Amino acid sequence: MKFAHFTQTFPREGETAAQRFDLLWRELELCDETGFDYGFSSVHHFSRLRPTATAFCAAAAARTSRLRLGPMGYAVPLYDPIRIVEEVAILDNITHGRMEVGLASGVTPEEFRVYGGDWDNSHELATEALSLLRKAFTSNKPFDFQGPFHQYQRVPLSVEPLQQPHPPIWLLSLKPDQLKAAAQEGAHTGYLFFRPRQDAAAYIQDYVQLWRENGHQHAPNVSYVAFVYVDETDEAAVAHGAGPIIDSMMTIYGRGLGLDPSPEQEYHNMGPNRDGDQGRAFGHDSIDNQKWLDFEYLHENDLVFVGSPETVAEKLKSAAKEGLFNVFCGEFNVGSLPEDDLMRSIRLFGTKVIPAIGEFDPVEDTLRQMAGT
Repeated sequence: MKFAHFTQTFPREGETAAQRFDLLWRELELCDETGFDYGFSSVHHFSRLRPTATAFCAAAAARTSRLRLGPMGYAVPLYDPIRIVEEVAILDNITHGRMEVGLASGVTPEEFRVYGGDWDNSHELATEALSLLRKAFTSNKPFDFQGPFHQYQRVPLSVEPLQQPHPPIWLLSLKPDQLKAAAQEGAHTGYLFFRPRQDAAAYIQDYVQLWRENGHQHAPNVSYVAFVYVDETDEAAVAHGAGPIIDSMMTIYGRGLGLDPSPEQEYHNMGPNRDGDQGRAFGHDSIDNQKWLDFEYLHENDLVFVGSPETVAEKLKSAAKEGLFNVFCGEFNVGSLPEDDLMRSIRLFGTKVIPAIGEFDPVEDTLRQMAGT
């Protein structure tokens, strides 16, 4: 397995944006020292302090030397995708070949309203961007591209990525058509903890089979995003982590669950999940959404990972096997967690959890089973 520090960078009480970002860089510096593989950031607009992909990757690269860095991911319909191509090439050089590229369909209608994004065709636009990136970085220059939504002629890219032919690409979705395209193009994928792991595993199983049929020489990465807090004992972890995690649930996901008292409706008109889309509606038909703000419910069902290093390692290994993922994206900075507690959690995860389960890879195991080896 591999492990990522994942941030949504919401403001903490009493801090300026500058102070909050300074804390984020300290978090990533510690992750860089303690064995994490990735530093990932969500990218949204008009909510929280989420940085742009360029700001996050460039600033994080200046403060780390090992971590692979990337947006998870670009909300593709909000951009002219040729801009993403240019940014990726530049950022891969700025990070000295540590860039990872996440592509997403987008989940917040408010962003689409302001940017004039195409909500109805958002999945198709994200898939088209995957094809564009591959074409741009594997063709002679200048290159042409003919897609269903964008067409370009004689594009003269002035900078090539440092990684050849291009940085790893992730198409973040459980939608079958997008998983099929990802498997064909050799793109990684992932999902959020709101999606039931057994349900997600069925989609991922098909994706891994398609990946194998397309002859890729390495296993795909499948990410899973969830809150995590590690402390010296299970009792200390619950005592220190429960409140901040519920605060983050409300702050980040409350509107999507219909539980935020704020009149602003960031997730209005979301409707039910659409064919494997993990982000546009968070609630499960069989679960009262209020339970997503019940720490005992989240804790008992391993929807958050809170405990001693031994407990968290055991729970993560079980969840990865059930959900068929091999990259855990932990969101460590939850609520108004004091910095001492936050850094202790990251350090314990890096020095004790990662070594305990780093050799376990259920996706690789599945590929071997499919190959009969």
